[in-house]
Amino acid sequence: MPPRHHHGRHGHGPGGPFGGFGGFDSDADGLRRGRKLGADDLQLLLLDLLAEQPSHGYELIKALEARSAGFYKPSPGVIYPALTYLEEIGHAEVDVDGNRKCYRLAEPGREFLQANRERLALLWNGLRHAARKMEWVRRALAGEPPPEPDEQGNGWLPEFVQARMALKRALLLRTDASPAEQRRIADILLRAVADIENTEAAAVPPRPARPRQPR
Repeated sequence: MPPRHHHGRHGHGPGGPFGGFGGFDSDADGLRRGRKLGADDLQLLLLDLLAEQPSHGYELIKALEARSAGFYKPSPGVIYPALTYLEEIGHAEVDVDGNRKCYRLAEPGREFLQANRERLALLWNGLRHAARKMEWVRRALAGEPPPEPDEQGNGWLPEFVQARMALKRALLLRTDASPAEQRRIADILLRAVADIENTEAAAVPPRPARPRQPR
């Protein structure tokens, strides 16, 4: 059953969670430049969080904020319609806890997650990418050095950032390339993609532990 789209504020700034400062770099980052997080994207993220543990709506809001490094905090007006829809289509089940609802993953939702693992990884990585990009901009505007990367994959090395920028510049300078030149560039990029995806660094990072919220 196709996801139903809910409208309303997502608790983010101008341009949506993937907008501002140019949003994502390209479709390769998982979403089109400047696109807001869609209802179907949010539903997939919620199912992934419910796969970890049953949760109340407020707990899911806090978990999304934590997993996105504080970058994405949807409002209750967005979370609860999404959860209601997941319940309606059978992807989530509900236990009543007093006057509150506790949502848990249903088997159809688990199967849907399994079928969308790559898309899910792109969404989580995209949120973290946007958060890091915002932190780089904040530090640059404040005249502070960029954050130091660690062995867990948090942060970017200056040479990594410079290489990305150099690639963007090289492609922009060749926007009017002939068909033959475009084919040559495409071959180079596809070889680079294959090399990147064949390294251990391309593996999806382990999911961080999610602390339980007090009930």
